[in-house]
Amino acid sequence: MKILAMADVIRLKQIEHVKNEKNILQEIDHPFIVNMRWNSKDDCCLYMLFEFVSGGELFSYLRNAGRFDSGTANFYACEIVLALEYLHSLSIVYRDLKPENLLLDREGHMKITDFGFAKKLKDRTWTLCGTPEYLAPEIIQSKGHNKAVDWWALGVLIYEMIVGYPPFYDDNPFGIYEKILSGKIEWSRHVDPIAKDLVKKLLVLDRTKRLGNMKNGAEDVKRHRWFKHLDWNVVIRKQLKPPIVPTYVFNSKEDDTSNFDDYPETDWKSVRSLDKIEMQLFEDF
Repeated sequence: MKILAMADVIRLKQIEHVKNEKNILQEIDHPFIVNMRWNSKDDCCLYMLFEFVSGGELFSYLRNAGRFDSGTANFYACEIVLALEYLHSLSIVYRDLKPENLLLDREGHMKITDFGFAKKLKDRTWTLCGTPEYLAPEIIQSKGHNKAVDWWALGVLIYEMIVGYPPFYDDNPFGIYEKILSGKIEWSRHVDPIAKDLVKKLLVLDRTKRLGNMKNGAEDVKRHRWFKHLDWNVVIRKQLKPPIVPTYVFNSKEDDTSNFDDYPETDWKSVRSLDKIEMQLFEDF
């Protein structure tokens, strides 16, 4: 359950972001995306109920492993490719691909979560949003961006999975932005050359030449040599064997939360109710 205090949403000027998230989540239904089951509101909070994905964050598994071998990274990448292809077919740009937003279900398959930055696109958008290490150059340069930013982020993610850290890293965001705009990437010797080739074609500064954003769209990514062993119909049916199967402390996978960290709960009793004028801002939620 995602609970948002409406007073905080107003204060942080996130009304449109929250509405976008809810509208997009109502529209989508995909095996590799966390699905929203219900939403509502009262006089103080917004509520969104999601399916429970019990395996935990990919981020945790990656940090524990240090890095993934090429086969493990390939498994997660192929499921993400199909999720992005689906979103883009609906003119939705995701804009927040990173290991923290990728969950494993009880069998070990991928689920993308957190659509707070997602947006339905008519043409291009200019909002600066996302995680610094994963931002495409056109976002940093405020040139206007489209679905190509998700393919850039996929390149960053694949690199991070097989190397163990992002390709563009610095102690402060501006240092990260400079490295992204330079386009220079350092490679470890152990990296699978075919995976390296895919990453280089995704991390192209010119988005018109970026794999996934050309005439054939996602098909160009799916046809890359790194994925040549795959039957994509088998992938979408979740018939590939996951490389990591979550373990559970309790007998039931359905309600075991042991794969997630504990966080302090908000004191909801202290959340203020909205007045009638403020409530009008959320009348279509």
